[in-house]
Amino acid sequence: QVQLVESGGGLVQAGGSLRLSCVASGSNFNADFMRWYRQAPGKEREFLATITSGGSTNYADSVRGRSIISRDNAKNTVYLQMNSLKPEDTAVYYCQTRKNSVNYWGQGTQVTVSS
Repeated sequence: QVQLVESGGGLVQAGGSLRLSCVASGSNFNADFMRWYRQAPGKEREFLATITSGGSTNYADSVRGRSIISRDNAKNTVYLQMNSLKPEDTAVYYCQTRKNSVNYWGQGTQVTVSS
């Protein structure tokens, strides 16, 4: 059973930065791809970034150039560094992985950006 636990969210002013963390357990973390998503009130869940086991990354247009996804395999942790935050970045942020055809999600961490 894979478990994902996010942390690092909070209240930040526009233009500020946050680093989100997601700790994985119950899985061979080194072999798994990891993704970040977010969901704002009244909106669908939105893909943000992915990182493969080999460290290749890909970003959605909404965060490309402002965010960096990274991983520390020794700590079973994936990060999302977000810079130049905007009020429209306000959402619950989730990490996700897939193993044996099953999607696993964390409980999410709230990010609120004030103007």
